[in-house]
Amino acid sequence: MTAAMPDAPSFRDSRLPFAKRVEDLLGRLTLDEKISLLHQFAPAVERLGVAAFRTGQEALHGVAWMGPATVFPQAVGLGATWNTDLVRRVGEAVSREARAMRARDDRVGLNVWAPTVNLLRHPLWGRNEEGYSEDPGLTSAIATAYTRGLRGDHPVYWRTAPVLKHWLAHNNETGRDVTSSSVPPRVLHEYDLRAFRETVEAGATAGVMPAYNLVNGRPNHVSPYLAEHLRTWTDEPLLVCSDAGAPSNLVDSEHYFDTHEEAVAAALRAGVDSFTDHGTDSSVTTGRIAGALERGLLTEADVDRAVRRHLSVRLRLGEFDPEDDPHARTAEFDTPSHRRLAQEAAEQAVVLLKNDDGLLPLPPGTRIAVVGLLADECKLDWYSGTLIHRSTPLQGLRGRFGAERVEFAEGVDRVRLRTGSGAFLRVPEAGGASGGARGAEGALDPALLAGRTDLPPLVTGPDGTVLDLVDWGGGVLTLRAPDGRYLSVAEDGRVRASAEQPGGWVVRETFRLEPRGDAHLLRHLGTGRHVCVDADGVRVAAEGESAAEPFELVVEERGEDAVARAAARADAVVVVAGNDPHINGRETEDRTTLRLPGHQRRLLRAARAANPRTVLALVSSYPYAVPAEALPAVLWTAHGGQAAGTALARVLAGDVSPAGRLPQTWYADDADLPGLLDYDVIGSRQTYLYFEGTPLFPFGHGLSYASFSYTGLTAAVTGGSVRVSCTVANTGDVTADEVVQLYTRAVDPPVVRPRRELAAHRRVRLAPGEKSEQVFEVPLSAFGFWDVARAGERVAPGPCELLVGASSEDVRLRTVVLLPGEPGAPRPVRASGLSAPDFDEHAGAEIVDRAKASGDAVAPAAGGRAELLYRDCDFGEGVTSVTVTVAGAGTLDVTAAPSSGGPAATATLSPAVPTAGPYDYTTLTAPFTATGVRDVRVTLRGRLRLAGMDFTG
Repeated sequence: MTAAMPDAPSFRDSRLPFAKRVEDLLGRLTLDEKISLLHQFAPAVERLGVAAFRTGQEALHGVAWMGPATVFPQAVGLGATWNTDLVRRVGEAVSREARAMRARDDRVGLNVWAPTVNLLRHPLWGRNEEGYSEDPGLTSAIATAYTRGLRGDHPVYWRTAPVLKHWLAHNNETGRDVTSSSVPPRVLHEYDLRAFRETVEAGATAGVMPAYNLVNGRPNHVSPYLAEHLRTWTDEPLLVCSDAGAPSNLVDSEHYFDTHEEAVAAALRAGVDSFTDHGTDSSVTTGRIAGALERGLLTEADVDRAVRRHLSVRLRLGEFDPEDDPHARTAEFDTPSHRRLAQEAAEQAVVLLKNDDGLLPLPPGTRIAVVGLLADECKLDWYSGTLIHRSTPLQGLRGRFGAERVEFAEGVDRVRLRTGSGAFLRVPEAGGASGGARGAEGALDPALLAGRTDLPPLVTGPDGTVLDLVDWGGGVLTLRAPDGRYLSVAEDGRVRASAEQPGGWVVRETFRLEPRGDAHLLRHLGTGRHVCVDADGVRVAAEGESAAEPFELVVEERGEDAVARAAARADAVVVVAGNDPHINGRETEDRTTLRLPGHQRRLLRAARAANPRTVLALVSSYPYAVPAEALPAVLWTAHGGQAAGTALARVLAGDVSPAGRLPQTWYADDADLPGLLDYDVIGSRQTYLYFEGTPLFPFGHGLSYASFSYTGLTAAVTGGSVRVSCTVANTGDVTADEVVQLYTRAVDPPVVRPRRELAAHRRVRLAPGEKSEQVFEVPLSAFGFWDVARAGERVAPGPCELLVGASSEDVRLRTVVLLPGEPGAPRPVRASGLSAPDFDEHAGAEIVDRAKASGDAVAPAAGGRAELLYRDCDFGEGVTSVTVTVAGAGTLDVTAAPSSGGPAATATLSPAVPTAGPYDYTTLTAPFTATGVRDVRVTLRGRLRLAGMDFTG
């Protein structure tokens, strides 16, 4: 390393350890300067030569929001590759482009907010596209690979500093800043924490972002889990960055604190180090922190702790060692290797769900009808960069099979809108107006990008313009002009054909037709106002104005008619269906159904009726329930980035054998789903781990153009792990990848355990006739569970089945090993009492915050009735009383019946008067006579919180 100049301060001396350099710089900062570093947009400290710094560069599947960049498949598509090596290389490419882009635009940050490790527990979650899998092990494996790529492999300096999103148990956009996820201890430790823990322990993570929601009644931004769990997993000084606006939510929407000074103090003490609030204006946050210090809610030591973490990240990024930073001169941007990698990732993400009678691959010379609303689209999502290259399925298939063999029918309904006066809406000529796609120039906050006003608004006339109408589901429509621009409403309220695509934080390109007598009113969904016509053209009504124009919808052509014509002339049909990532399922909006939108179901039926050789290619951010039984072939891929169309065409043509695997269960019907806010995956039997029904397609499913045999399974417990091996051979005619999957199943578990659980996997490429021995070392800890009786992890001794195959349901080999472990023991309730949240089973209960700072309690959901079961409670030689710690108002019944029969011990307790508040606990005692080992059942009624029970006598 280069030695510092003799008069340089110690924080610039690269020979010193980072910790000493941090302390030196910290000691030179004034209190006001230190406070200023706690906002997302930290200003420069010019007197020390310290530059301004921004946390939070979005980089989920490419550098986002900052203009053109390589766009890789959505995160759920990367998860579908099941390929950690590939994902690591994608992370490397993204981080290299971030460095190259920063060299020419210092607005590009190096503290990247990626990856998202929220588990895909519920397929209706609007942000399903951002996660990797419903399985915590697979999620962690993919996330770890991506963070390693983002970090780089230099032992000292990081290429970028990745932050994991969103801590914790966050899978709903509906009321996301006010709803609480009730997460029992087993679910917390075995499911939600696990994905974060394994990635943090891998050592390539710079920090974590708390989520908007509450967990067990407490906002994530003041969660004790940050200290109790997250910071115990690593010695690295992790930087915890708040989500945008979340610190203010603690008061404004959640009403968890009375003042913003209390809120910011609680968040800082809990472990939040960087506050993302009020955009680029740091004065509000710094003022609140200063106010908290003045009120004694914080100490300077609290501020120093957060500043140390902030400075540690900047040192690791090489900011103070420009001559030593190996990444400082990185210039790799949109390179041929990055383009090839984008295509490789898109190809590996394609999942072949069904292929009856060998319809796929399509042979050379096939005449193909490519139809559907996404057939000529390359959709981006909220966290995408701007496309440099673009490939749609239509372009890909025409390039592969020849334009003369590929016919296209989009399937839009072509309509005109006639006003009450008999005139039609007309899109005027754009004249000399010009402008690029929204966000092409880059924006720190694309939510603030304005709609275009340089184009003329719609007018009315005798002929009108034929518009392309698409119903994306639930009556949410887009209308597109013949030149390809979507009808949109800018800030001036005028309706123009001005948008390249639907998009924006508030989508301005969606409408709804509302029946009104023999006509329809057209409501603009972004503003919530009806469309009306005045002398200057077409606009939305002003707030409070009742000027809605009635429209007659004149249909010039139904989309299914065009699809049927094209399908009938083809040898095979490819229906490309799916979603627009900005409509009906996105950040801020959950989906309401698994069903494919009605418009697309019409097109699919028309294609299938006209030509039975119909392939359904789903391009979507999430699973759908589709009529797979009526179709010979079905594929799925997430929105695949810039090379999506080329990749899909190469798979359809057989140039690449598909080997993507489903990273989450595809359910057959909405009735199979739990409630969106039900986070108890064990109790409500969610995900492939516990689901007891029959899925449409199971977790890990995916077909190939090759076939594979599995032989020679062996397994042995050796030291602290189980060594599993088998031989996989390609018995087909083409070179292809197989994803070998190893699952475990406890044979006779003491508690409810997964039906099967992924323990290891590997994607391997084999030529025809080639075979490969696959060896997995599974640590014994992977067979453990969270034992609520001891509040710790335990491996239960006994038989465990090992299952190897091509999916969670396609098991080819199985064997049983006898695991060593620690036997369970009864709960020593006479000595230790019972902590209320440590129940074995419950019905109607939710976990709530015992106090604002820490601790959990249990209450009936919505003030109703809750049943709690605590198994195997040891009362020893006997107890004579029970004491409960409760808050609120209501009644509690405690029962302990001996397993051998006989009289049960019972007690009913209720506060004489309600306690002053939900955190004001009191103790109640009643006679309770019990001996030996018994199950304890508790019934709670009313708005009563139970923290714990003690037994004496």
